[in-house]
This record gives sequence, structure tokens and C-alpha cells, in this order.
Amino acid sequence: MICVLCAFACFTLMDACAKGLSQHYDPVQIVWLRYLTNTALLLLVFAPRLGRLLPARQPRLQVLRGAMQLTTVLLFFTAIQSIGLAEATALADLNPVLVTLGAALFLRERLGPRRLMGIGFAFCGAMIIIRPGPGVLDWAALYALGTAICFAGGMLITRMIQRDGLITSLIWGALVGLIGSSLALPFVWRPIAAETLWPILGLGLSGAIGQGFLVKGYSIAEASSLAPFGYTGLIFATLWGILFFGQYPDGWTVAGALVIVGAGLYVWWRENRI
Repeated sequence: MICVLCAFACFTLMDACAKGLSQHYDPVQIVWLRYLTNTALLLLVFAPRLGRLLPARQPRLQVLRGAMQLTTVLLFFTAIQSIGLAEATALADLNPVLVTLGAALFLRERLGPRRLMGIGFAFCGAMIIIRPGPGVLDWAALYALGTAICFAGGMLITRMIQRDGLITSLIWGALVGLIGSSLALPFVWRPIAAETLWPILGLGLSGAIGQGFLVKGYSIAEASSLAPFGYTGLIFATLWGILFFGQYPDGWTVAGALVIVGAGLYVWWRENRI
């Protein structure tokens, strides 16, 4: 649990660095910097075993999963250009209930009336954040919703990948993200300014360290027992938003976030009860 808490503290710190960098660079370039650091660290750590870990038994699914992850990061980094970390994170936290809905639609998993009720409440929470909140009703909010959808899609594909190990999936995800963002990089490239080197370093290190904590946490405890702690990212995102940008979530955002988290926890409880 401590590892997962540290992981989401690092991930939201990475988002804060990305938000700061968005004042200087296009989101595509920020995403590229994130994947460049992530890939370099993975290759460095697993270089002795790379020949054994890199081959994938399901390469098409790995590419599709990596593309969904790349889209997720790009949409979120685009969203936080215009709205606060707390608002964007709250909307992105729809992903657990979307995974449940997608699993029923595409993987034929059971979806009862209580789970449907949880999904409905989660969407109500999203509407509370988007509609009444001043300054939130714009394309940025839709980008944040797109983040939740793409993340859920990536998780569903992960469920379908059963013949490749975790490290193999991590390496493929990093490589696909780096290659994909590199294709668009020449169109948005801006020279790196000296004053942004520290946020860039923070972006890469916080993302890599967070990934390490997450892998460690899920390697020593059951996923079902750790899933609820993912919502602590909302707390950390709010904290970084206040400390670095002076952005306090309004009452509508807090109310909507509580509805989303409550609905997500209810769906998780129902899934683990059955």
C-alpha cells in the first residue's frame, strides 16, 4: 500500500511538471520527453535481459496497448494546459468504472444492475464537475474525459494480453510511446530552454520512480486490495495544484470528485464481493 501511495504521489508530480512545461512546449514534445526518459531508464535497468524480455508473443496487442497509453498521456497533458490538476484528475478517475463497462461490452463479463448504478453515478459526478464549474466547461474537460476512455481501453487490452510478462509489456509500452511521439515531434519542436531543465528532469524521474513503485507494490500484494488506493492520486493532484499553481478546486469539483470516487469504490467492492 505504501508503494502504491508513493507511486501516485510521483505520477501526479509528473503531471504537475507537465503542466508547468505546457507553458513553454507543445504537449507532444512534453510527451516525447516523458517517454524518452522512461525508455532510457527501462533499457538501462533491463539491458542484461533485454534479448529475452523484448520478444512478445502478442505484438499486435502490445502495439495497440502502447498506442492507447500514448493517447492517454497526450490527452491528459493537453487537458492540464487549460484546467487544474484536480479537475483533470477527477475526470480521469472515471477509468475504473469505464473498465467495468467495457469489460461487459467487449469481454462479455457480467454487468448487474448494481454495477450499472455505480457507473451511472460516476458519470453524474463527471457532469457535476464539467457543467457547473466555472472555467471547466471547454475542450480541456473533454480531453480529460478522453483520458479516462483511452486508459480504460488500454486496461481492457492488458486483460487480453496473457502470454507476455509485465516487464515485456512495460518495455513495449515505452517503445511504442517513444516512436509514436517521435513521428509528430518535428512538427512541434521547440529548442529546450535552460530554465526548463529542472522540470524536464522532474518529469522523467517522477514518472520512472512512480512506475517502479507501482510494479513493486503489485508484485507483493493482490491487485484487488490495492485498487482503491489509486484514488489517492486525486488528493496528491490537488496538493500539487495548490503548491505549484495556486489552484484550489471549487465546491463543484470537490462534490463531483467525491461522487466519482464513491461510485468507483462501490463498483470495486461489488467486483470483489462476487
